[in-house]
Amino acid sequence: MKLNELSPAEGSTKNRIRVGRGVGSGKGKTGGRGVKGQKARSGVAVNGFEGGQMPIYMRLPKRGFTARNSKTHAWVNLGRLGKAIEAGKLDAKDVTEESLVAAGLVRNVRDGVRLLAKGDAPKNLNITVTGASKAAIEAVEKAGGKVTVTGPAKDAAEE
Repeated sequence: MKLNELSPAEGSTKNRIRVGRGVGSGKGKTGGRGVKGQKARSGVAVNGFEGGQMPIYMRLPKRGFTARNSKTHAWVNLGRLGKAIEAGKLDAKDVTEESLVAAGLVRNVRDGVRLLAKGDAPKNLNITVTGASKAAIEAVEKAGGKVTVTGPAKDAAEE
């Protein structure tokens, strides 16, 4: 086989349709756009335009709000921590937010890391995080570990 003998598989390519090139082409005159009107013209974007009546996105009520002081925490589950420690990515004696990022368990810290209780707690885990759920703290302490919460005390008592 030579480079000049290469060709695409049968039926995998089509010739493009050249519109507006005479009536005999089948796509001449109006070029497949129908007849006259706004959408037959070039440069038309009519997304969400409903012909002068009030658009549906304006008719429907708006709900809720976004608090300006809300925080976005990255979160990590006990089960994933356990797997990372078994794989040797983390040292159970000293787990910090920076080490979680380095191990790939958290992509970025944002406003802090919150520990959640899904999965089994690793043995003798010593972890420092911004927040943790009550269940997560209990599970770690039951497994002989310690959780240090650096964030506001309200975070741990919220759940």
